[in-house]
Amino acid sequence: MATTDRGTAPLLLPSLLLAAGLAGAGLLVRDGLAHFRSGDRFVTVKGIAEREARADLAIWPLRVVAADNDLARASAALASSVQKVRAFLTAQGIDASQLTVQDFSVSDAFANQYGGGERVGTRYVIRQTIVVRSTKPEQVLAASQRVAELVNAGVVLSSGGEYGSGGPTFVFSGLNALKPQMIAEATARAREAAQQFARDSKSELGGIHQANQGVFEILPRDQAQGITEESQLVKTVRVVSTVEYLLK
Repeated sequence: MATTDRGTAPLLLPSLLLAAGLAGAGLLVRDGLAHFRSGDRFVTVKGIAEREARADLAIWPLRVVAADNDLARASAALASSVQKVRAFLTAQGIDASQLTVQDFSVSDAFANQYGGGERVGTRYVIRQTIVVRSTKPEQVLAASQRVAELVNAGVVLSSGGEYGSGGPTFVFSGLNALKPQMIAEATARAREAAQQFARDSKSELGGIHQANQGVFEILPRDQAQGITEESQLVKTVRVVSTVEYLLK
């Protein structure tokens, strides 16, 4: 009997150690899952802040065109039109120092290698662009609404090109001054939404798990089809912050 007890004891000890090890591992796994699940309890909310902002800069290109079969006459007609545009803008209260003349071009229909010898109506077409850059966008807007007066005076204007449709572009450059207050407001609204969710789910709101400030957008105030932000004097500035809050 004693021999049997001495033989069983060495076998029993490793079994007990193995059982204890498995039990300990089970505790570690259980604690690990509990930590993961508690850390996984969070809510994602969004906070929106919006402001109306008025443009503080206007850029308005006026493309003048003159056409004639005689190059000298076409050039004289263009010079006359440019002078009329300058006088018109000055009469609207726009400082002449805010005007620049650029993009002068001459095209000769006879020199067109793809013309194939076909008869053309007018040989020479001369174009030049007068660009208004003003920190008084209201004046530019008012002037643009009276542009028909230039047409009545015999000025030929064209649209298109690198500046878009040809109307004024209104720019808001004060975004940096709005950012701190708008970010604070968007974050506060996100927290309000998270607190409401916590109350509804009978949880307690914890700290921030993750946050994304979002991108600032400058949008047209009147968001309708065909209306662009650049064409509107008054704009809407918007930021959306996304925040993840832990729940306890």
